[in-house]
Amino acid sequence: MDAYENEGVPWANNSPNVEEDSKKPQKVEKKNNILPLWGNERTMNLNPLILTNIQSSHYFKVNLYELKTYHEVIDEIYYKVTHLEPWEKGSRKTAGQTGMCGGVRGVGAGGIVSTAYCLLYKLFTLKLTRKQVNGLLTHPDSPYIRGLGFMYVRYTQPPQDLWDWYEPYLDDAEELDVKAGGGQVMTIGDMLRAFLTKLEWFSTLFPRIPVPIQQKLEKMMMERFPPAAPSRQAKPSGGQPPPPSKEARHIPDEEVSFGEAERFSRLRRTDNDRRRSPERERRRPHSPERKRERGREKSRDRSHEKSRDRSREKEKRYSRDRSPISKHRDRERDRDHRHRSHDHKDGSGYRRRTPDDFAEELRREKERQRREKEKEREKSRHKSSRS
Repeated sequence: MDAYENEGVPWANNSPNVEEDSKKPQKVEKKNNILPLWGNERTMNLNPLILTNIQSSHYFKVNLYELKTYHEVIDEIYYKVTHLEPWEKGSRKTAGQTGMCGGVRGVGAGGIVSTAYCLLYKLFTLKLTRKQVNGLLTHPDSPYIRGLGFMYVRYTQPPQDLWDWYEPYLDDAEELDVKAGGGQVMTIGDMLRAFLTKLEWFSTLFPRIPVPIQQKLEKMMMERFPPAAPSRQAKPSGGQPPPPSKEARHIPDEEVSFGEAERFSRLRRTDNDRRRSPERERRRPHSPERKRERGREKSRDRSHEKSRDRSREKEKRYSRDRSPISKHRDRERDRDHRHRSHDHKDGSGYRRRTPDDFAEELRREKERQRREKEKEREKSRHKSSRS
């Protein structure tokens, strides 16, 4: 009995503790399921231009307003999302704009905001839990559901937690086309590596990662994906270049594709630069010989203008001193000169004939024929009178 009591006492003492221990993990799991938000809890750290276009779009205010649950939004993503770019193809109004007004950083004219970003902000308004976000990341139906889940993490989670979210999926080989209109297929792993190493995402920016955290991320990326050692093998036969690497690389602003409208804007900027190039050539400093030559040309031009002004002044004085009769003679002389100006001469010095010359010659010929006919009539009359 004592043994039984000795054995029963510890069980009796530990039974409440077992119940408490079984409850503690449940409380911790419930607490962890609440996903905290990092940064601005009102804008989701989106670009102000994109956020303004989302909130003012008819699709977000009318169509998405009717969606109240997490699963309804998932179905909408499955049927409507075809890319992950912030703007629809060809809707960026950037023609003729350069520099910061070109819309590169989101300060220029907006366009039609994409369905993907409207649904991304709709997910933000639902205040997703950790379990729901994990459901997005592992959803089997569509890669775009997963892509929007990873973008939700990039915009709303603290930078120090990004590695824990993305690390299990860095080797994911599922493909999706992220560009509006198609043409830029990448795997989930490549996209996540770009999220960790770059701020640019087409025509917008992700939230900035502090420098110390960025250095840690780069170090962990180097450990996870060490750079390949330079190969010492012989070059492949036929001189064929090696296949392009699929590693994510930093794309500078001038190489980033911003859609169809930005392409025309870039072409127009190139034409403007070409038109301005002659002005730049004229503004360049010239050699001393060129400066002296230009000085001589300017002096000759000034002397020519002075002589021309003197001749004009002399003509004015002469016209004031002349009498009305002489002026009338001058006008007659000018009229005769204008009449004779039609009598041009060719290179050999002979006078070229004009239509007036032919008319005058024809008149003379007719006059000659008329006189000959009159003479013949006179002769015939004279003969008839004699007979």
